[in-house]
Amino acid sequence: MASLTGRTALVTGGSRGIGRAIVRRFAESGARVVFTYRSNRAAADELVDQFDGTIAVRADQADLTSLAAMFSPVRGGLDILVNNAAINPRTSIADITAAEFDRVMTVNTKFPLLAMREAATLLRDGGRIVNLSTLSTVLPAAGHALYGASKAALEQFTAVAARELGSRGITVNTVSPGATDTDLLRAVNPAEALAQTAALTALRRLGQPEDIAAVVAFLAGPDAGWITGQNIRATGGLLV
Repeated sequence: MASLTGRTALVTGGSRGIGRAIVRRFAESGARVVFTYRSNRAAADELVDQFDGTIAVRADQADLTSLAAMFSPVRGGLDILVNNAAINPRTSIADITAAEFDRVMTVNTKFPLLAMREAATLLRDGGRIVNLSTLSTVLPAAGHALYGASKAALEQFTAVAARELGSRGITVNTVSPGATDTDLLRAVNPAEALAQTAALTALRRLGQPEDIAAVVAFLAGPDAGWITGQNIRATGGLLV
């Protein structure tokens, strides 16, 4: 595990699932971690209690004024930004409303873009930005039109940001998880569907949040300085 000692990281959506695993991985690697949560204060507090110096900030990405609160603890300098938080309302194209379109695009695309813009002023040279996308941008599924489109836009922002920030040694990459075993995944998928997905995966299992956190930690660490503008599809071989 590469050391992140002396680094300051900001992770959105860090109280549960993949985000929580990323916070833990960073903290265990020695980083000072600030993370956001929207509603689960108890889960956020539990994580803060486990790691000295870890800070939880309430932020609702549907409200762009949350940006100021989120960045407040890292005004002294930032080394790593991870845009993880997102929403995925499963709505068919026939049922999408203008309001739902605006909300998904704000939470999943506009807020992360503005976070990258703000982070660019705070990141030290050699910093890291990692954006979480989804396999749905290349393996579309019914009901995922808004989610897939919002993440596809984020992937483009990642590529452009890599060009724009590269002169400072700042890398910007995307990680696109496959089916990852979280409470959210199990809440919206029947057990038989999850078993089918595992069977279709080359490694014959669902991903774990820690699998994705390991890839994010690599991209955020010292050994990934020559990787930028890339989309790492961490799917266990669900897509090959």
